[in-house]
Amino acid sequence: MKAVILKEHGGVENFEIAQVPIPEIKQDEVLIKTKAISINPADALVRENKSVAWIFGDQRPLILGWDVSGEIVAVGSEVQQYKIGDEVFGVLHHPGIGRTYAEYVAAPAADIALKPRNISHQEAAAATLAVLTVLQPMRKVGIKKGDRVLVTAAGGGVGHFAVQLAKYYGAYVIALASTAKKDFVMSLGADEFIDYQHQAFYRELHDIDLVIHAVRTEGHLLRSLEVIKKGGTLISLWSHITAEEQQRATEKGIHAFYNAIVPSGDDMKEVAGLLEKGILKPYVSKVYTLEDIAAAHLDIEKGHTQGKIIINI
Repeated sequence: MKAVILKEHGGVENFEIAQVPIPEIKQDEVLIKTKAISINPADALVRENKSVAWIFGDQRPLILGWDVSGEIVAVGSEVQQYKIGDEVFGVLHHPGIGRTYAEYVAAPAADIALKPRNISHQEAAAATLAVLTVLQPMRKVGIKKGDRVLVTAAGGGVGHFAVQLAKYYGAYVIALASTAKKDFVMSLGADEFIDYQHQAFYRELHDIDLVIHAVRTEGHLLRSLEVIKKGGTLISLWSHITAEEQQRATEKGIHAFYNAIVPSGDDMKEVAGLLEKGILKPYVSKVYTLEDIAAAHLDIEKGHTQGKIIINI
């Protein structure tokens, strides 16, 4: 099969299209013929940094990727809930390595769900890791109707789902994004928009119940803490809370924590239901081919993606 292998950690020039064996599946796995995958900022981070090489374990060649949507072509002996021909999607082995940059993927049956018929494989691949990144911590904190929620990077891959999920839970949503993304985030259901390029959100906002924080800029998380009321919560989706940030959160009586997603077929089934009902609507901004994986990575590294970047396979 055709796959993108990473010759060594570093720049996109280390990607190479190669022919590798179709993976053998375990008893609790299915073999998926890949139709589409999603590119995440974390993909580029893993590609660049040898410090995260541990996630590959002893698997060689190095093949990146967690998100997948496709069709089952083989089923392990212990798998009862899926059959050959089923169209499925999910997040595989995170934070390990799912090896989805390939024409065929071995997937734990416990990590996937049936793809809704009303959405494409491209849309399904978009609604995988990015959705679970916000769905899982939102449930942890018990977001509820009437909560004032600030979503940072609201026009991005994670952010555009965060806006939709917060509205689904009945929150009043304030979206922080660039001017160019105002119409987009408001169309997702945001109640209020703040242009980070021209407005100091940390001076204008107060009494926020929950901040969904997905910005990497140094100092941004500390500024976000200033808008949260006592007893409120900040969910960091990108990085662990530093000692300085934790101290400030404690001083203000705020619960601040970093959330790492775990693969969950049950959660993917919930996502499938939301997609089927039209409550969640993935936005795909660009579609590349497997041969264009380097360009897709350079695109995601710019940090200005609207919605999701997808690879057709």
